[in-house]
Amino acid sequence: MTSSRSKPVIPIVAAPVAGQTISLYQKTPKVYPRSVSGYFKNWRWLMIWLTQLVFYGMPWLQYGGRQALLLDIDTHRFYLFGLVIFPQDLFYLALLLIISALGLFLFTAVAGRLWCGFSCPQSVYTEIFLWMERTIEGDRMARQKLDSQPWGAHKIGIKVSKHSAWLAFSLVTGFTFVGYFTPIRELCSDMLQWQMGGWSCFWLGFYGLATYGNAGFLREQVCKHMCPYARFQSAMFDNHTLIVAYDSARGEPRGGRSKNQDYQADGLGSCIDCNICVQVCPVGIDIRNGLQYECISCGLCIDACNDVMDKMQYPRDLIRFSAAGLSGQHKLRQHLLRPRVLIYSGLFVLMTAWLGYGLLHKPDFKVDIMRDRNIMYRETGHGIENPYQLHLTNATEHNQRYQVRARGIDGLRVESEQILTAASTEEILVPLSLSVPASDLQGSHRIQIEVTALSNDGKANGEQVSTNSTFYLP
Repeated sequence: MTSSRSKPVIPIVAAPVAGQTISLYQKTPKVYPRSVSGYFKNWRWLMIWLTQLVFYGMPWLQYGGRQALLLDIDTHRFYLFGLVIFPQDLFYLALLLIISALGLFLFTAVAGRLWCGFSCPQSVYTEIFLWMERTIEGDRMARQKLDSQPWGAHKIGIKVSKHSAWLAFSLVTGFTFVGYFTPIRELCSDMLQWQMGGWSCFWLGFYGLATYGNAGFLREQVCKHMCPYARFQSAMFDNHTLIVAYDSARGEPRGGRSKNQDYQADGLGSCIDCNICVQVCPVGIDIRNGLQYECISCGLCIDACNDVMDKMQYPRDLIRFSAAGLSGQHKLRQHLLRPRVLIYSGLFVLMTAWLGYGLLHKPDFKVDIMRDRNIMYRETGHGIENPYQLHLTNATEHNQRYQVRARGIDGLRVESEQILTAASTEEILVPLSLSVPASDLQGSHRIQIEVTALSNDGKANGEQVSTNSTFYLP
């Protein structure tokens, strides 16, 4: 009996020819960004100079005889000008991370991926490496021609020069990065004397090679495939978010033409299909195909297109930052007063004010009282005694003395040392013994242990910290 069920179609694959390599993946073509000048290019370089001056210059600033900004791994201290942050102050770090996230959400909702295009380290270092590449190898056409040539002494010399410049810059970047965690002046002295520690060498090489690889080779691949922001940024866009957009109504149909040609009579749009907007794009996309997640909103295609429009004597802004329905003062007000923008702005201001208030009113010392778990109480010649451990952190950068007192029960007194001394930014752990005379009191009682900073003349008129604890009686 013949089955009526249709037989599956099996595709026939030709056997590979001997010596032939079959690739399962399409190779990503190399992007050769073309040099461009203009308004957004100037802003981009201004932000590059600003961010790099801060990054490379901050570790060398001095404050009070020490590095102004230092995350000291050895001593577990974070120095920020006059502030000293301890590991116990993770609350401030949490607030800072929340503020950074809110700022990113706010700026994205208003003007798209401005962070990516103008301040992101990947974009900044890629642009710096591209500048070195253009300086040594030439612009787009010269680089393409050089890469297509066979290897020879000329090509090797140019490539070695470029990679030497990249490596030198990367190592300086790695050295600066390590200088935020190890005093950079000491690090420089150790490096000149070939006495750098193993971990310092490791992180200098690691961060330097990361900069060399990301900015020199991966470049746009980091933005396309490695950065999570490119994937979820569209969730923060709406019809009023400013994005880089191509005016298809004005530009289409595109096509080549002479400068003096009446293109409108020929049914053409303003786009002359020169592809320069594609050639200048650092991620190699065509903005005329609409908004794409790879776009980093750097605005270089706007500068390139405006330059072409000027040469053709056409109106500018065929490609521009725009939002749906945004026109005029009234629309701009609506754009900035959207609920999403107002909520982000309110939370951003609130968190920033909270962080500022917390840092300005940060206590000069911290006290933590821990009971001795091995002994609940003991009877002595003074009466009933309870042992504790007092953990005190001097958050100032000068030596400080403190007076310890206790209250909460009649006759409660401090049997251990009442005057404590802590050096600059020192943490001390000292035994604390409290006692009360023998009486009819029983059970547990809440007490307060007060630690007061003493002034230079020994008077207890400084900051005071009070901590609650428990005193046990038979």
